[in-house]
Amino acid sequence: MNTNGNAMNHCFTAAAQDLDPQHSPPPPATSTSTQPYHQQPQPQRRLRGFAATNSNSNAAANTTPIKSRKERDKEKERTKLRERHRRAITSRMLAGLRQYGNFPLPARADMNDVIAALAREAGWTVEPDGTTYRQTPPPPPPMQPQSQSQPPPASHFNSVQQNNSNASNVGVNPVRSVESPLYSGALRNCSVRPSVDCQPSTLRVDENLSPASLDSIVAERDAKLDKYSSASARDSPECLKTGHLVQDVHCREHGNGLTETSYIPVYVKLATGLISNFCQLMDPEGVKVELQHLRSLNVVGVIVDCWWGIIEAWTPKKYEWAGYREMFNIIREFGMKLQVVMAFHEYGGPDTGGIFISLPQWVLEIGKNNQDIFFTDREGRRNTECLSWGIDKERVLKGRTGIEIYFDFMRSFRTEFDDLFTEGLISAVEVGLGASGELKYPSFSERMGWRYPGIGEFQCHDKYLLQNLQRAAKLRGHSFWGRAPDNAGYYNSKPHETGFFCDSGDYDSHYGRFFRHWYTQVLIDHADNVLSLASLAFDDIQIVVKIPAVYWWYKTSSHAAELTAGFNNPSNQDGYAPLFEVLKKHAVTMKFVISGFQAPYPEIDEALSDPMALNWQVLNSGWDKGLNVAGQNGQPCYNREEFTRLVETAKPRDHPDRRHFSFFAFQQPSPSSQRTICFPEFDYFIKSMHGEVSS
Repeated sequence: MNTNGNAMNHCFTAAAQDLDPQHSPPPPATSTSTQPYHQQPQPQRRLRGFAATNSNSNAAANTTPIKSRKERDKEKERTKLRERHRRAITSRMLAGLRQYGNFPLPARADMNDVIAALAREAGWTVEPDGTTYRQTPPPPPPMQPQSQSQPPPASHFNSVQQNNSNASNVGVNPVRSVESPLYSGALRNCSVRPSVDCQPSTLRVDENLSPASLDSIVAERDAKLDKYSSASARDSPECLKTGHLVQDVHCREHGNGLTETSYIPVYVKLATGLISNFCQLMDPEGVKVELQHLRSLNVVGVIVDCWWGIIEAWTPKKYEWAGYREMFNIIREFGMKLQVVMAFHEYGGPDTGGIFISLPQWVLEIGKNNQDIFFTDREGRRNTECLSWGIDKERVLKGRTGIEIYFDFMRSFRTEFDDLFTEGLISAVEVGLGASGELKYPSFSERMGWRYPGIGEFQCHDKYLLQNLQRAAKLRGHSFWGRAPDNAGYYNSKPHETGFFCDSGDYDSHYGRFFRHWYTQVLIDHADNVLSLASLAFDDIQIVVKIPAVYWWYKTSSHAAELTAGFNNPSNQDGYAPLFEVLKKHAVTMKFVISGFQAPYPEIDEALSDPMALNWQVLNSGWDKGLNVAGQNGQPCYNREEFTRLVETAKPRDHPDRRHFSFFAFQQPSPSSQRTICFPEFDYFIKSMHGEVSS
């Protein structure tokens, strides 16, 4: 009996060791007669799958010492960096799909939206909850005998069947279109003779056609052939129309694509210098000649800058409008529309032909005693291009705040030219909100030594903005954050040369994110405050705000040049959406300055710029917010290729919602330019904008 018991115990022990390799063997029994028999526990099966993972994690939690708080914070930061890197890759994929495809993706799309769009293009059905499946086409109707003279029905043309026996021996490029799916057999096998046997062949696409000009018609290789049920279907009228579609696409590339498109009015900005510093019209006859020529080209209207430094030049609240009244009367005689610009900035530089318009003299006198009314860089240098946004609500301008100065000027203009508003001559008022009349910090000023493609410098070192920053830091609970970055480089630095803008730099730290948000919020608050008063002065007139195109270093993760200009637009977020929310609040038209196009050799572009991608992001972000979007050329145009690019930007052919500019402002070459506009090309540009181009 004892022998059997020992054997049984040995079997249980061996079985337990086999099931659990880490089980320690029991001590050997010395005497079976002296020890009572105990029932052995049942062997436990090895845990597998999630149970094993949970067991191991519990064991590790019991044995592993608790991580310190510093280590946990580091792990969180590493996780955030990995997530931002993933989002940066996603944003580049989205930019490519939007630019070269026809995928109606929202501005803040994620990878799920990308996968869903690709699946739908491949013929799958994607439900809102993510359920994805392919719908099985209904079986074709039974073949009915019919005479050759009777044309086949349309349903017979649409029904196709796949020839599995010959699929491996056939290669073809099926074609898809935005409007209706097309097959290469329909494009190549169209024939007016039913007796001719059409052999499947590869679809040839003209390599000179760009993806955008093809209107999202693409050729896909290594796909199986879809054949029509009968030869008569290939000879149907619908098949012949398909062939005409490809011919029409080819024709649109050569000029017909702009015919009967949306009408975009074109305004031409008159040259600066027509009004003297004493507000007198310099050359009335020259203005008449120019207006006559513009009217012959069917230009809708002109744009005129109303300079604060000329109109309120010498004494506060004393406005001189005589020269502008004379000019506006001439424009009225020619029956042209007028857009005016409330220019609260300075004008001058190497490309202005020696013309210089400063801020009002009484403002400059105040600035001699209080230089903090101007934007200031890290070295303490003052920029007199415009007033600092830190004094928007500070009574430092003869008892008035900055926004009161702007409102009094706009109200004076509205009162002086109320008759022109009543007649409808003035169609829009553009409000200058920063340097060059654009909503931006003067972060890349050439007078400060900046040269392209420098990242620029933060302009927040005057005492008023620093006090604002310190208050924001205290409210956040980190008083030591009340300072500007000291490792952000200089005007002509590159991102990788700085500790703030380099990859994984301080711009993405807790302090960096706080500072970026504050710096951009000051810009947004300035726009909100000024536009609130502009809406009171021009309650029934279209208000326009100009947004710059800061496209250099766009391919980096930090977007350093945009950050110093006030646009918090790193690769993992849309920095223009909060600003456009404010513009939408005031029903403002956003005028985007198209400052450049894709470099001819992007692979050697040291600035890592991407003008086309920035254009796409800003324009679509504005359209997604419901804004009216207009455009202006930031660089002079001299040939048809440059004009055509402007037209393609104003009327994007592959936009799923057929969005386009509400108007276009054409900036003439500067007086110092040695080249002049070729007027036949300019006439072609205007007709293209009006949708009048024909072959």
